[in-house]
Amino acid sequence: MTQQGLTEDFYRHVADQHGYDYSEQERLAIEYAERFVLDHTRIGDDFFARLRQCFSDAEILDLTVCIATFLGLGRLLRVLGIDETCEVDV
Repeated sequence: MTQQGLTEDFYRHVADQHGYDYSEQERLAIEYAERFVLDHTRIGDDFFARLRQCFSDAEILDLTVCIATFLGLGRLLRVLGIDETCEVDV
């Protein structure tokens, strides 16, 4: 990720969108992920109109699939009690 200009500092401030110089596109992606996770049924047309100002329909689909995948994976790992310190015997 550092080859693409992404640093630990970039990720460290995601929860505080104003604590880092995120682009408008990055801020919208973060907001979309938060809305998707916390209250997906209330994401309306107005928000999608904002997304379309910075993302194509294909990018919105890709972002949605990524958010859903990581949300599902996070919940699966939580249910199974797997965290970053868990060792798996093969």
